[in-house]
Amino acid sequence: MRLLVTGGAGFIGSNFVRHWVHEHPDDGVVVLDALTYAGNRANLSGLGVELVHADIADGAAVGRALEDHGIDTVVHFAAESHNSRGALDPGIFFRTNVVGTQVLLEAARRNGVARFHHISTCEVYGELALDARHAFSEESPYRPRTPYSASKAGADHAVRAYAATFGLPVTITNCANNYGPYQFPEKLVALCATRALDDRSLPLYASLANKREWLHVADHCRAIEAVLERGRVGETYLVGSGVEASIEEIADLVLEAAGKPQSLKKIVPDRPGHDTRYLLDSSKLCGELGWSPTIELGEGIAATVDWYARHRSWWEPLLAGASVDEHAWASAGR
Repeated sequence: MRLLVTGGAGFIGSNFVRHWVHEHPDDGVVVLDALTYAGNRANLSGLGVELVHADIADGAAVGRALEDHGIDTVVHFAAESHNSRGALDPGIFFRTNVVGTQVLLEAARRNGVARFHHISTCEVYGELALDARHAFSEESPYRPRTPYSASKAGADHAVRAYAATFGLPVTITNCANNYGPYQFPEKLVALCATRALDDRSLPLYASLANKREWLHVADHCRAIEAVLERGRVGETYLVGSGVEASIEEIADLVLEAAGKPQSLKKIVPDRPGHDTRYLLDSSKLCGELGWSPTIELGEGIAATVDWYARHRSWWEPLLAGASVDEHAWASAGR
């Protein structure tokens, strides 16, 4: 197999590349990444994979990468993904996530790839009430509420349209909130870990009870592997752990792992469209493909905090590009 991994210098993408190279040493892996603030060459250090510096919205560059490297499988991670940034600059989210995905699909179609796997998010389904007794399934309607989730929903629809119209062999996974090593320090776990280690305040949105389902990135990578190896073409699979925790509970786990005081928690205003809760029903993935999560939340958070403690040289240079003005929401719509 010869894989093109888009966004492979980012958080989940680089963890996937690391996993695939270790588990499938005879396969060829090429990474295509625009190297925006969240893409980092250092994430691929020592893996022996080629990096193509290009934007997925550049059809000519994407086409050349597919043709020159004899790619038969595309694994598509590349996306703008931080909701807070999406509320302040939505245009870039639709350009990358919708237009970029369509350009990539067209290049894959013209080059006859054997599989196009698209990584999406639980957020396309909208939100659940805190007391809801059900979870999202593959049949749940799309109800995105933010520029990020709307742009990912548009990308999902484009993938399915290319399958239905052109017969492109596609699969899709929608995942829960990921955490783990190499995550840019703007997402909750990485943000809390890096700030706690420096004895800085942990900014928590005012809706402290809002819940997320948490999935360690290593379990996510194994799920994608299962879909590529055993998944049915044309199908969507939801990838979750079944384990939920509130924003404050995550902060507490990080503070405990770092040995830091509760006084570091600081409440900040909610961002617009702050979804209440997500939860996925992963029974299709588990039942059909034999996948199951293996990393318990407390254990995973502790290991992640330890990773950040031991890899300051990786994350400290990134801090200048990690900040989002959490008080800018009032002026964002003017």
